Amino acid sequence: MNTHKTLFKYSAIALAMSSILLTPKSIAQAAPKVDNQIEKIEITATRRTGTVQDAPLNITALTSDTLAEQNIGDLEDVARWVPGLTVVDQGGRNDSPIIVRGLNTNTSGPGSDGETVATYVGEIPLFINMRLNDIERVEVLIGPQGTLYGAGTLGGAIRYIPKQVELDLTEGKIYGDLFSQSESSSIGGEAGFVFNAPLIDDVLGLRMSLNKLNDPGFIDYNYVVKEGGVSLPDPDWSNQNDVDQNIRRVEDVNGEDTLTAKVALRWKPTDSFDATLSYFYQNQDVEGRSISHYGSLADTNPLSGLVGKYESAYRYEEPREKEDSLLSLEIKADLGFAELVSATGQSGYEADGQRDQTDLLIGLDYSYEEFPAFSSFTRELDKIDIFTQELRLVSQSDTDLSWIIGGYYYKVESEGISKEFTPGFDEYVVNVWETGGNLRPDSLEYYSVDFIDSSEKALFGELSYQFNDKLNFTLGARFYEYEVAIQSDVDFPLLYTSITVEDGYDDFRTGDEVILNLLDVSDEDSGSLLKFNTSYQFTNDVLGYATISEGFRIGGANSVGACDPNASPDTQQVCALAFEQTFDADTTTNYELGFKSSWLRNKLYFNAAIFNVDWDDAQVAGATLNGSQPITTNAGKANSKGLELSSRAIISNELSMYATYSFTKAELRENVLGLFGNGDGDGAADGDGDIDAMSGDRLPGSPEHQFSFGFKYTTEILDGKLLDLVYGLTAQSDVITQIGNRESGDVLGGYSLNNLSASISDDNWAVTFYVDNMFDKYAFVSSRTNKGDIGLAVSPDVNSNGVDILRSYGHYLLSPRKVGLKFTYDFEL
Repeated sequence: MNTHKTLFKYSAIALAMSSILLTPKSIAQAAPKVDNQIEKIEITATRRTGTVQDAPLNITALTSDTLAEQNIGDLEDVARWVPGLTVVDQGGRNDSPIIVRGLNTNTSGPGSDGETVATYVGEIPLFINMRLNDIERVEVLIGPQGTLYGAGTLGGAIRYIPKQVELDLTEGKIYGDLFSQSESSSIGGEAGFVFNAPLIDDVLGLRMSLNKLNDPGFIDYNYVVKEGGVSLPDPDWSNQNDVDQNIRRVEDVNGEDTLTAKVALRWKPTDSFDATLSYFYQNQDVEGRSISHYGSLADTNPLSGLVGKYESAYRYEEPREKEDSLLSLEIKADLGFAELVSATGQSGYEADGQRDQTDLLIGLDYSYEEFPAFSSFTRELDKIDIFTQELRLVSQSDTDLSWIIGGYYYKVESEGISKEFTPGFDEYVVNVWETGGNLRPDSLEYYSVDFIDSSEKALFGELSYQFNDKLNFTLGARFYEYEVAIQSDVDFPLLYTSITVEDGYDDFRTGDEVILNLLDVSDEDSGSLLKFNTSYQFTNDVLGYATISEGFRIGGANSVGACDPNASPDTQQVCALAFEQTFDADTTTNYELGFKSSWLRNKLYFNAAIFNVDWDDAQVAGATLNGSQPITTNAGKANSKGLELSSRAIISNELSMYATYSFTKAELRENVLGLFGNGDGDGAADGDGDIDAMSGDRLPGSPEHQFSFGFKYTTEILDGKLLDLVYGLTAQSDVITQIGNRESGDVLGGYSLNNLSASISDDNWAVTFYVDNMFDKYAFVSSRTNKGDIGLAVSPDVNSNGVDILRSYGHYLLSPRKVGLKFTYDFEL
């Protein structure tokens, strides 16, 4: 693909659409009798009720109608319609990274202890990619939001606003969806209901919803070992009998079953008091990764010509089950001079997953690969509990001076256990290597635990002054402090029983018994964030604004044990050196100019913003020098600048259109020594990987150009029934997978998606036929590890399997064409 031509094409389309939408004459000629106006979308992102067009900040709000029209079911779909927002779709098994304005330094998106974007369910921070059922709207705040929203808002904030409990209305909805997907062997479906009822009229009400998704998946694991440690993961691929004896095939292993449930109880005894107690639950059971090894293996690997476009070459299935929950209490009280808001949340999740670990161990060069039947898998258990409390006062007096003041407390307790198994390897080392050790029947090779406690406290506020009817000024500040404490350790049960047999170990131990000596590491910091905003109402329909805002993400300690300084060089260690044990907080400063405008008597909106974001001490996902354990480190300075446009127009009573475009240039602003290399610090850019990133290098993970365009055509048919035809086009330019692609990065080509739906509806029902990814576009959306892992070298004296067996590198895929039929039925009692 010619990248420059592709980028020019997207830019040309965006400019052409903006020209069309901005030309009053063309709209007037197309629809001289237009009576409709664009719906004003209400938002609460500023902590006050307002509209998108009135808010002096860069915000996109997608209503429930838009979510339904474009078949938007999760955050990945939302991102295609928000200029400046990228969500790297990695399937249900992984938490898809969120990137705003290119603020990312890692291969597949943010990989440190916190995202660059905070997500909220109502008033409560909760990082979850939830199914978007019974949602009033999704608000996306682009740019740092540190003063009102706190930690994790380096790039922005995303708010899921649930539909409110109605106190005077008994209503409900049932819905269903049947769909088939290219490359999938079975039919998928989604179904659910919503029910709302007053328990005491105008005082007490209940709302509940239930949603069940069954997605069969489309990736096949066709190279899974039949029995770990016995079956050969790399048999003679030219001998079908040999293959059949050792390998089994599993279809559609990236499918998922997700159950989402919500219940809310609202109590409003007086006009001045309103409280909602709600509970949210989501259980996500995913069968495997949405990764293909097509074109991602070494040329000398016999599998390189066998693996298909929708096939993974992993040796083990990789299921993961995750349970999320949130219990929240939101209270609003009218005190006259101000509104008091209290938001209390208790949330958490538990996850249990398995993944193929074979390639990592081979890459460590400890001779695992000498065992012909060597394969390895890891079991991971994670648990997190979070408590959140926010109190704020929002002034209500009708004066030129208004204010917001509040306090915030956030506490996280998490624990993680990782168990690494190498089936059959104990027999090999005892019998073939003649180590003199004892068998390890449980095959437990590596065991790690970490316990993390962190807390954040903050005081925040904003002061606004209406200088005159047109000019407004806002100053904001947030003063914070945080603490992080980690206890962690690792153990090598197989090493100490089957290989070296050290003192202090029971030579005949079995089970998960390990010896741990927990290491304590802690970190703390405090600081302040500032915001300045001014807006000017040029006319009743044109608002201009300027903003300087800051965001931050807390630092912390890595959950990897410290290295033993007295260990001999040839001793196997999985540990962190002194400079790898902690990482610093990173911060952003955003400079932004924008305007919002309404034209032709509210039949055309056109909004634009230009921005410049400075990023200091950017957190990067790295790995320890000893054992390649994942850690977070800091990469210095980076910068992002660009342009974001959005527009909506009513062309006629039947036809409405909308379009967005963004251009983002994100790059490093200083050299980074040893970011991907050996880190010896000699400063030589000699190909050994010491200066791996340099000032001016493009940041990975997000496109420079994004574009979306959609229209809706409505007409009457069949004696008053409505026919809605909805079309959506989303496109993006190429993405690189590593900073500057200097070491072993890859360029993932740009692509466009076309979606189409036709819906017939009456007063209380609708039937919709839809096609997503209409032309069945095949595209890579991100990568796992880097291109340099193809043919990663192991010891030159190892000849049993060599580098041909490595399968570390792969690509996450765009979902193929999906064809479905949906129905909804609304009722009132």
